[in-house]
Amino acid sequence: MTTQGINHLGLTVRDLDQTTAFFTDLLGWELLAKDESYPRTTVSDGTCRLTLWQVDRSQSVTEFNRKTNIGLHHVALEVASKEELFAMAEKIRNWPGVRMEFEPELLSGGPRMHMMCYEPGGIRVEFIWPAS
Repeated sequence: MTTQGINHLGLTVRDLDQTTAFFTDLLGWELLAKDESYPRTTVSDGTCRLTLWQVDRSQSVTEFNRKTNIGLHHVALEVASKEELFAMAEKIRNWPGVRMEFEPELLSGGPRMHMMCYEPGGIRVEFIWPAS
């Protein structure tokens, strides 16, 4: 095997501070790095690592459309229990700048469940309980 998994996922976001806070303050992830000169941050939940890049607002910004853009469709993050999924939904739906796409629901007939939202920086994020 020549690769060993994803080292990190790099995402360009509308507002670096809001997106960083979404992951660190709301989800409890650790801020690993911050580079104001680039600007970017790196956050981690201890398993996966995301590098977040501030979009260049001096140029025309195009919002992401998962149906018409090549590349990222969404980021899927796993939670340990059905209860955690519902608790996460409660926290997320009240977070400033978040747009809920759908609340927790059965996935492919269940028992797996998931929900989908757009974090304040515009990235589509799925939270999934695999029911395993």
